[in-house]
Amino acid sequence: MNHKTSTDRICLALPTNRACAEAITGIAEEAAYAARTFGTEVHLVILDSCDQATWTEHTRVVAELPAAPGVIVHHLDEARQRQFLRRTIRRSGLAAPDRLLDLMLPADLSYGACTNRAFLIAGALGCRSVHRRDSDCSYQVLDGERVFPIHHELASLGKTASHASAAVTETVLAERHGHRRVSMVGASFIGEPSVDIAEIEQRDAGVYHDIVSLWAPTHWSDEQKEQLVEESFKGAGTTPFTADHSTLTLVDPMRVDMSNIAFDHEVYERVPLPPATDTIGSDYFLIHLVHDAALPGVLHNRHIQNYYTPFRRTDAGFRAYQTRFVKFLLSMLYLNDVYGRMGAAADTALLDEREQVRGDVISGFLRESAGLDRTENIWRLDRVSTAYRKLGGRYAEFAELMDARREELLDAAQRDTEDFALLIDVWPVLVGAAQESGLGSAGA
Repeated sequence: MNHKTSTDRICLALPTNRACAEAITGIAEEAAYAARTFGTEVHLVILDSCDQATWTEHTRVVAELPAAPGVIVHHLDEARQRQFLRRTIRRSGLAAPDRLLDLMLPADLSYGACTNRAFLIAGALGCRSVHRRDSDCSYQVLDGERVFPIHHELASLGKTASHASAAVTETVLAERHGHRRVSMVGASFIGEPSVDIAEIEQRDAGVYHDIVSLWAPTHWSDEQKEQLVEESFKGAGTTPFTADHSTLTLVDPMRVDMSNIAFDHEVYERVPLPPATDTIGSDYFLIHLVHDAALPGVLHNRHIQNYYTPFRRTDAGFRAYQTRFVKFLLSMLYLNDVYGRMGAAADTALLDEREQVRGDVISGFLRESAGLDRTENIWRLDRVSTAYRKLGGRYAEFAELMDARREELLDAAQRDTEDFALLIDVWPVLVGAAQESGLGSAGA
């Protein structure tokens, strides 16, 4: 396995489908900081799904990055990502290679699939961890210096919890978990909400409450739903960073964001993320799994600064984002069921004899959930349609479009669940094939 190399390697990943020259420059600085401070070899992987003009601009930005000892940059367009995936899938010998390629690199936007590609590429490069950032985020600044989350990630990730406790501010972890590896380190964001529905709250607070509460399990009490609405999509608020604070704990999934996260390879090499397309939140699954499997993590306060890109303000951007939000709500019929099963299972049921996550248990949960009655999701669509029509304007127009696609949306949510189960089952073989073949010319 590539992880046995004497070189300590990590993957700092930036997936993007938009112009983001500033984000590329910033993450390159974070890579240089990591290499300089921790002596690790940093593979900065930019997964670029932009149009040709934007790709060309990004290529220029990458070429002008200052050379940094210990930092190796891989700027991969979709053609080179596809080349790597085809070779890896072919080497794996798995059945239905075209379907697997579509799950790994779909034609439509997929938050989970782009991160899954980073996971496979990290394996091909022999990296021990993946550290993910987003292209619509920037770093906070304190005393003229950027505040890099990787500082906490590399201080703890992969160490046993008992060893990592020396590098954190406080430890809130049962002693029985002290021998387990720190599997995840993360923080949240400050600035604009992560989901672009703030306008709904401004127009009608009651409608906002109704809409956001739809992602809760239906059996929750009104008080639980109220708390969920209050906490959802708001990150760490707006208070800027002033001093470090970190906690070794079982990290609450509501306290971290996928723009500010790092995973140990022992997690993502066993279970990938859902490959669902056009669905926000589809990349948060591993955060829940790490928590429910009682794998130690570190929660810190070097929050990313979140901002909205201009595209979200356009009519096309509005429709695209509202579709992703509705698909997220529909996915919760299945994911809430799986989260409930994971939470009810003892951590030992989710871990094998080496205390690593069991993909077969998770895919089993998913297949059972895929057979759930759709009545709950029909109710969700009805609630969204009623709420958006009440808001009027382009929300009412979107409701018309959504109503015309009801069956398609319902089918997609179930199919996404089945696809995720399939991908989990083949994932260890894909990871092994990536490790054996390496990145090759795709990394040129």
